[in-house]
Amino acid sequence: MAYPFFSLAKTHRTAPIDFRMKDIAIRVEAVAEHGMATIWDADVLIWAASQIVEARDAGLRTSRLMAARPREILTFTGRGTSARDYHRLKAALDRLQSTTVATSLRQVNERRMHRFSWINEWTERADGHGNADGIDLIMPDWFYRAVLDDALVLTIDRGYFALTGGVERWLYRIVRKHGGRQSAGWRFEFRHLYAKSASLSPFKRFAFELRDIVRRQPLPGYRLLIERDAGGRELLGFLPVNLSTAGCGQYVDLRVLSGTDRRVPSGTDGTCYQEPESSNSSARPTASGSPNSESNDSESNSSEVDRGRDGGKSSGGAS
Repeated sequence: MAYPFFSLAKTHRTAPIDFRMKDIAIRVEAVAEHGMATIWDADVLIWAASQIVEARDAGLRTSRLMAARPREILTFTGRGTSARDYHRLKAALDRLQSTTVATSLRQVNERRMHRFSWINEWTERADGHGNADGIDLIMPDWFYRAVLDDALVLTIDRGYFALTGGVERWLYRIVRKHGGRQSAGWRFEFRHLYAKSASLSPFKRFAFELRDIVRRQPLPGYRLLIERDAGGRELLGFLPVNLSTAGCGQYVDLRVLSGTDRRVPSGTDGTCYQEPESSNSSARPTASGSPNSESNDSESNSSEVDRGRDGGKSSGGAS
């Protein structure tokens, strides 16, 4: 999800996200008790999407009700399986359930808003001795329909789960959505990325983090670079290189139409994630052979993002 649906910080965020860009509106709110769902919490949604896609492709009946053992989710997302990891998973489920989203994305009338939580409800199962035996989740209809019905399915490299910073995790999603296998790559203006991230950090700090990510080159399958346009504006560019096939078996095209006989690698042997596609694409392709670009000229000057004032940082360590 390339739009700002999650906090990019591990600090307790309660300041809402209020994002507007052309016809797209997103409002994310959190409760003080749990705070806003983070981009690390969203790993649970990646697991859920993979299970739904795997069942669909196997010809099985799918449902918004999902059952799993905590160990399955923790192992799938590259976490440990200790009691501490289990308690962290439960805290993530609480944040996903208590965070509310209102968005115009995928609505026929852009003035209509769909409201939901990332998890409608979740229940901890117990065996006959009262010991924890599993988790039942009910996914929201907005998410479920996106996984089953939308035309765009993105594979995610297993290396994604090893990314420790919130900004670099979010940036990987941006890169996967726009880049795919385009040999010419893509580029974004720094301020456009800042507006789209809804980060609470000042722009200066956000730009510093982008430069550090370019220095470290942590994104699996992509090489990042910094350019400047004729006006001196800083641009983040990227090119696909040596895309990994370890995460989803055999690498597939970015766009796999629902209902076709194209196999989408998924399930526990790979990670497949459904990216809701906006019908209003404002990316501006340049001349053939040069990188595509997305900048303030096309979108960000008309965007408004309310970052709040609780001072959260935009990155954090792995959970």
